[in-house]
Amino acid sequence: MNWLNPFVALNDLQQFLEMGGDVLLIIMFATFFMWAFILERLAYYQFAHKKNTRRAYSIWESRSDHKSWAAHAIREQLISEIRQKTEQNMSFVKTLVAISPLLGLLGTVTGMIEVFDVMAVTGSSDVQAMSAGVSKATIPTMAGMVAALSGLIFTNRLERRGLRETQKVADALEIS
Repeated sequence: MNWLNPFVALNDLQQFLEMGGDVLLIIMFATFFMWAFILERLAYYQFAHKKNTRRAYSIWESRSDHKSWAAHAIREQLISEIRQKTEQNMSFVKTLVAISPLLGLLGTVTGMIEVFDVMAVTGSSDVQAMSAGVSKATIPTMAGMVAALSGLIFTNRLERRGLRETQKVADALEIS
């Protein structure tokens, strides 16, 4: 139960970030922002989406004309507004998912450069001296992949939900 102590957890996080190097800090911030936007999307569906769809339904139902060119244009606009709201911030999340493994690869490269620097300075392949560089090469790779995989799962779910919700609105706005 020692891990529940916030000071121990903060100390462990600091040690982990030191073992992974500076790139791991960048991956941590990218992951934080990715998850902030994922949680924002989940909150949108929980709290605001129903209100937006009810608004679109009421605008459509208040129209007496559903057949004219203007009615079709208004219907398309209402569907487009819902689509835009469901897709909001998703491109940013997808970008962060895509760059996470690349940031991990950057950590691998910088860690290996550190290993080669140690080899050049010491003139030997002392495993003990190279271990810090090896951890700086492997930990960011792992962190980048974990961030990308976790984000990818939720990104796919959110995209499918957005398409499904947009299609529901399009189906509900009947053309008489």
